[in-house]
Amino acid sequence: MKNENDEKHQNEVMKALAIFTQLGVSMAACVFVGVVIGKLLDMWLGTSPWLLLVFSVLGGIASFRVMYDLAMKEWMK
Repeated sequence: MKNENDEKHQNEVMKALAIFTQLGVSMAACVFVGVVIGKLLDMWLGTSPWLLLVFSVLGGIASFRVMYDLAMKEWMK
């Protein structure tokens, strides 16, 4: 028979897993979108590889912003 502490601990573990999953997917999506936009603009404008590099860096910066916002949201609860 499970006691209340075991259930509470399991809920905390599942919540942490959900947060880390959201963080990973959000960061990957930011970088992916930056790479795709940069690649498409490079093909369209013939500026390869400059816009790919610029938008990759912007995607990386956006992913750190998402990480910061998520951490602040969870920390301020």
